[in-house]
Amino acid sequence: MPTSSGTRHALLKVAVAAAALATTAVVLPGAAPALAATTADGFASVNALGQNGTTGGAGGAVVTATTTAQFLDYIARSEPLVVQVKGTITLPTGTTDGMHNVASDKTIIGLGTDARLVGGGLNIGLPVDDDVTSPPANAVHNIIIRNLALTGATDDLINVQMFSHHIWIDHNDFSNGDDGAVDIKRGSDFVTVSWNRFHDHDKTLLLGHDDDNGAQDIGRLRVTYHHNYFDGSDQRNPRVRFGESVHVYNNYYRDNSYGVASAMNAGVVMEGNYFYSVNNPGRVDFSGDLGRIVARDNILVECNHEIELRGSVVEPRTYYAYTLNRAAEVPTIVPAGAGTGRI
Repeated sequence: MPTSSGTRHALLKVAVAAAALATTAVVLPGAAPALAATTADGFASVNALGQNGTTGGAGGAVVTATTTAQFLDYIARSEPLVVQVKGTITLPTGTTDGMHNVASDKTIIGLGTDARLVGGGLNIGLPVDDDVTSPPANAVHNIIIRNLALTGATDDLINVQMFSHHIWIDHNDFSNGDDGAVDIKRGSDFVTVSWNRFHDHDKTLLLGHDDDNGAQDIGRLRVTYHHNYFDGSDQRNPRVRFGESVHVYNNYYRDNSYGVASAMNAGVVMEGNYFYSVNNPGRVDFSGDLGRIVARDNILVECNHEIELRGSVVEPRTYYAYTLNRAAEVPTIVPAGAGTGRI
């Protein structure tokens, strides 16, 4: 049954009090974070694996792609580049099922309000190899993708795999992909997915692809999801295996079958999110082994189930500082700031 107003208010008061004791994150009533951050935050900001934060193509040439050929050339080059996308670029299917590799040290950023990638998706990572169980020296890393509408892919819109690290996916619009919107898997690490709008899409965010992939994933898959607008995106918002810590905060969920699913002993911290008309906001009893969820200061409105809680999780503040908005502000702040045309 939906949570009653009185019960929700009581739970919220308890959650806020617990949050004040349990975290060093700052809650600023009435304050919104900058809508156009200039540097990566969350796990993408952490100094690790020989990479101090995520800077993308900073220091490299700035180029503008207006054609498919230009775009595919630029994103595959070995040197740092800031690749500006102007207008609509169609990504061919060809022999790659529409997935096109992005090399390390790239910023891919749309110009204006109408930059689009259609028909295909971006692959960030080396070819799949189950025998590789630790980060290789040539793992793809240090990539920023911002201010793009990605739609109509024949596979994933963005796929991150094979120990890729330090990836920032920010202020984009994702829709109508045949598989995932942003899938992160196979040992990838130190990723932030922020201020994006997901809509007209089914399987949105997969984190950890398979129940049998612990050898690559345990101790990795550290991802921050914040200030995203899950605008009727049906499921996997995200669906997590093995990762810890996974930080899900200040996201706005509207009309979804489920929000977060944590399985295979994954550890997820959910805080300051707003759920409206979501059947299952957070689940640990899903498929495979049980996961873990710590939840605080979330608001549930017209939801059929409470967030399922289990166990303890390494706190994200162990890795980075962050600022929380009040959950009650999220339905105003997030739709106003998420997606393209706002940076």
